[in-house]
Amino acid sequence: MTFRDLGIDDDIADALASHGITDPFPIQVQTIPLALAGQDIIGQAKTGTGKTFGFGLPLIQRLGINPESGVKALIVVPTRELCVQVTEDIQLAIANRATKVAAIYGGKAYEEQVELIKAGAQIIVGTPGRLLDLASQRLLSFKAVEVMVLDEADRMLDLGFLSDVEKLFAQTPPQRHTMLFSATMPGAIVALARRFMTKPIHIRATDPDEGLTQANIKHVVYRAHNMDKDEIVGRILQAEGHEKVVIFCRTKRSASRVTDELTDRGFSATSVHGDMSQEARERSMAAFKAGKKDILIATDVAARGIDVDDVSHVINYTVPEDDKAYLHRVGRTGRAGRTGVAVTFVDWEDMHKWHLIARALDMPMDPAETYSSSPHLFSELNIPEGTKGRLKPTSIQRPEKTTSRPPADRRETRGPRAESAIDKPAGTARTRERRRRPTGGATPPA
Repeated sequence: MTFRDLGIDDDIADALASHGITDPFPIQVQTIPLALAGQDIIGQAKTGTGKTFGFGLPLIQRLGINPESGVKALIVVPTRELCVQVTEDIQLAIANRATKVAAIYGGKAYEEQVELIKAGAQIIVGTPGRLLDLASQRLLSFKAVEVMVLDEADRMLDLGFLSDVEKLFAQTPPQRHTMLFSATMPGAIVALARRFMTKPIHIRATDPDEGLTQANIKHVVYRAHNMDKDEIVGRILQAEGHEKVVIFCRTKRSASRVTDELTDRGFSATSVHGDMSQEARERSMAAFKAGKKDILIATDVAARGIDVDDVSHVINYTVPEDDKAYLHRVGRTGRAGRTGVAVTFVDWEDMHKWHLIARALDMPMDPAETYSSSPHLFSELNIPEGTKGRLKPTSIQRPEKTTSRPPADRRETRGPRAESAIDKPAGTARTRERRRRPTGGATPPA
């Protein structure tokens, strides 16, 4: 089965093939023919299953090779990172067409985004807040939208965007073609679909080769001590066969500290967290995707924006909040049929939280106590014997060398030049006498 077999035009298939994308994923096989026919679709699928092309290719094909200027398709996503990722995938597929796509999201200057809209972008990928903001300023109109896609609808619900999504739906024509994708289907999402979609077909395809994905990921859990974690991580980063690595931390401060520590140890690391500007986060993500940095330290807020196929290891530096967060984190590896390794560190104070996760996911309840020198660490993760957690010597801050002479009471005073080497003001009898004076009481007579 190829994209052409599914009815995708040659120019789009050629654009994908030029990047080595030739075999459609299961959800693409199921959604593309229906979407090309104009059928409203509810796709139940997780991030990383190929759903972007599942809705993106039919959307592009519907607009034609040389569509008229103006917004014809609207793709609504919950986060900035996902917005950038979906836009990049769409750009890849429209390489041989005159179609233009614009990413519209908060945290970035308005001017550049408004220019893309004025330039006639036919496909808009955006987050709810910025889309409504520009629409309220009459800088963006959805009156001519033919296709609307709601991606990761359950995440929209979690972030409290559902009312904004309803406002966006209300600004589009009722006869539009609508596609909704969500990893889970809570009641609020089902109600939204019933309200704004026309006889949708429900497609479930959560992962490529569903049921095999968990087998593609090796799950390893260690009860590690906080002072030893960095050394353990440094050794894991040198495991045989490793590629890109994503490390998840609970807090922004922790992510920043781990990044600095690994960089100091000689590893090529970058980070993505909430204290960074949007531009800085985009630069870090771009460097990671391009391979300029092979280690990404992130907080959970960035997890859904990490859509990279060649991540070999995920390291949970801290225990996730719950089983859903665990699955979102480890889902960054073992993608597109590849194998992956997920390593989780459990602190003593997090044992209760881990027990809840382990019970929900049928995983080991009591992690093995592990140190950076533990033999099982090396054998289980294919770390070469003798590996240390550092690629270069530590960069200890040492006091700068100075040409100033040591204190007078430690200087060599023998020889004819000894007296001239002493600072006269510090060595006069009057000064020495002042130093011997008591701090309180009357001054003794001269």
